[in-house]
Amino acid sequence: MIHLIIGGARSGKSSFALQQANQRAAVLGYHKQFVATATPFDAEMQARIERHQQERGADWSLAEVPLQLAEHLVTANAGSVLLIDCLTLWLNNRLYLWPDADFEQLSDPLLSALASCPADVLLIANEVGLGVIPMGEETRRFVDYAGWLNQAVARLADQVTLVSAGLPLVLKPMAHQ
Repeated sequence: MIHLIIGGARSGKSSFALQQANQRAAVLGYHKQFVATATPFDAEMQARIERHQQERGADWSLAEVPLQLAEHLVTANAGSVLLIDCLTLWLNNRLYLWPDADFEQLSDPLLSALASCPADVLLIANEVGLGVIPMGEETRRFVDYAGWLNQAVARLADQVTLVSAGLPLVLKPMAHQ
């Protein structure tokens, strides 16, 4: 099961994803793993990470995966729920280190790993296509890649939910529950 949860900044997508992952794990008796892609590069980000840790509680294992997300997914176990927060930060991290990588180089390994992952996966991503078109070439490229990645994951996903103002809107319902 793959569930993509998208939304803008401070839309409530992380809280919604956490609730969904907790419910799924409780119903199915699954192990819960939080897959963090953020790195604490300043005091504000460190505080944000700590707040997220407190919100999810101690019954979650943690994998810090700022770059090797595809590699992590192929090692996941059935009977687990993985909550990946967030796909957009992972893309940013990859583009920062490999600015000349084309979209397929970045996305294909991840999409293949997602398609074969035996765990239930909830992915959080930012919806970046609703704002102002960026002025710089690098930021336009990032927005293009993020939009294309969201589209590719949405095609692969069993369910897609947009969260805005804390309210979930199912864009792609799960065929079976």
